[in-house]
Formats: sequence, structure tokens, C-alpha cells
Amino acid sequence: MKKNTGIMRLFYAGIYSWQGFKSALINEAPFREEFIAAIPLVGLSFYLDVSAYERLAMIASLVLILIVEILNSAVECVVDRIGIEHHVLSGRAKDYGSLAVLLSIFIAIAVWWVILTH
Repeated sequence: MKKNTGIMRLFYAGIYSWQGFKSALINEAPFREEFIAAIPLVGLSFYLDVSAYERLAMIASLVLILIVEILNSAVECVVDRIGIEHHVLSGRAKDYGSLAVLLSIFIAIAVWWVILTH
């Protein structure tokens, strides 16, 4: 089978990404909640008296949470696909993903806090 290249590869990558986004909104409650929370915060960032770079950092910190949450969900899907029985390594993988999400939330809080208080 011939691999897609150039513009067709980008086209299909866009389709797969859109499918992933829709699936995450439908199947992943944490992603959906974080996405819904990010929408007004992104809007708020445009009403705040901050520089373009500060606004970019604020929005990027929110997008980081969504990226890490999706990667965490991907890890959980793979672990669950392998087997539903409890295994210490499966538990660790899920815990590490959860920690990554928490750390990304701390980063976003820190970015917003520093920008809004200085």
C-alpha cells in the first residue's frame, strides 16, 4: 500500500485529528470539562490588559492541559486495551499520566497567577 505524501498526508492527518477531537469530547469527560473551562478563559484573556506575549502564554498554558489530558487518555486506552486485570505497571502508567495532567494544571495556574499579579 502506497503511503500518502505531501498535501494528501496533511489532509488525512487533519481528518484523523478531527476524529480524535470529536472522540475526546464524546468519550473523555476530563478532556471535555477542561475544554469547556478553557473556552471562557481564552475569551477572558482577550479582555485583560496584558501583552500579546502574556496572552499567548496564558492560552498556551491552557492548551498544554488539553494536550497532556489527551496523551493521558491515550495511555489509558492502550493500557485498558491490553487487559482489564490489575497489574502494577498498568496502575503506574495511569498514575503517571494523571500526574502529568496535574503538573500541567499547576503550570497553567502559575502562568495565570504571575501574569495577573505582576
